[in-house]
Amino acid sequence: MKEKLYTIPVNDAFDSDCECPICIMRKTLENNAVEFTMGPSYMDDDVRAETDKTGFCNYHLGKLYENNNRLGLALMLKTHMDKTIKDLESLSAKKGKGSSLFKKSSEVTPVKEYTDTLKNSCYICNKIENMFSLYIVTFFYLYENDSTFRDKFKASKGLCTEHYGLLFQSADKHLSGEKAENFRGELNKVYFDNMKRVREDLEWFIDKFDYRYVNEPWNNSKDALPRAMIKTNSAFEADK
Repeated sequence: MKEKLYTIPVNDAFDSDCECPICIMRKTLENNAVEFTMGPSYMDDDVRAETDKTGFCNYHLGKLYENNNRLGLALMLKTHMDKTIKDLESLSAKKGKGSSLFKKSSEVTPVKEYTDTLKNSCYICNKIENMFSLYIVTFFYLYENDSTFRDKFKASKGLCTEHYGLLFQSADKHLSGEKAENFRGELNKVYFDNMKRVREDLEWFIDKFDYRYVNEPWNNSKDALPRAMIKTNSAFEADK
């Protein structure tokens, strides 16, 4: 199958020697989103309107700060704060129904609704999710139509638990009945075989701290702990 532009990131992820290609795909999207946000785009009116409205989650705010474009981040946060102040001043001035002495109202105030929405919104997260969903569609397209990719998937080092669940759940949406079941069978083998492989490496890593095994070779267990962290928590190497 001739490679198209949108298949390249998915193929690249499965070509990499990693414990979860889906994590690689997501991490690449995150890096690209941070670079985009802190590049010249932060002066674009449409981008700025979105960052003013949504702001950033704590995690991605930290990533933006690490990018070292302090002026760009300061400008975005300043106009985001301007919008937040304006909106909340308006909402907080509205008269509520209030509550009686004996019975407090359970109704969520507009102020709390606004702050809750803001707490759960993030410009970077939104950019990642929009593209990530397309990558999952592309994954299943390649699996169904490209035998080389199918072989690549079956020969991979597996997936983290989160992305195993994602692909397991998504199969029915992208594949017909029997194909979905066949895919789940292959997915189960890829996931469980490799989870057990890393689990065995982790066990030997633990044993190496026992004086009885001090002179035994490490085999493949020296990096077993960070690999296990990827499998269990999607804790990709670049975050260490």
